[in-house]
Amino acid sequence: MRTKDTELLGLLTTACPEMTQLTALIRDFAALLTPASRNDSKLTEWIAQARCAGLPHLHSFCNGLELDRAAVNAGLTLPWSNGRTEGVNTHTKRIRGQMHGRAGFELLRHRILLSTLSPTVTTDYDQSR
Repeated sequence: MRTKDTELLGLLTTACPEMTQLTALIRDFAALLTPASRNDSKLTEWIAQARCAGLPHLHSFCNGLELDRAAVNAGLTLPWSNGRTEGVNTHTKRIRGQMHGRAGFELLRHRILLSTLSPTVTTDYDQSR
């Protein structure tokens, strides 16, 4: 970190001690995002620590994790990811948003097929941004 950023962080943590606790919890949670076999038990420990903290929004986050714990455990322990699928969905929605109200399904289909063949193909609209 730059000196200016370090000083700002020091001021913020002095003014709000909860920031230090929140930062530590977020760093610990971020470490769980790399899939590993024991992450499910580490998550249980992390949730217990987060619930002991006096941070109500973090309690709400923990409740959300507990709602579908099996899916969360699978995401933290298994090596598979749906990231590429989500990337394609995002790309398709971006193209659809660019064309909103301009054309029908056939042109949308054509643009999506062209963009998957060559990622460097851009439209006039893309270049103007």
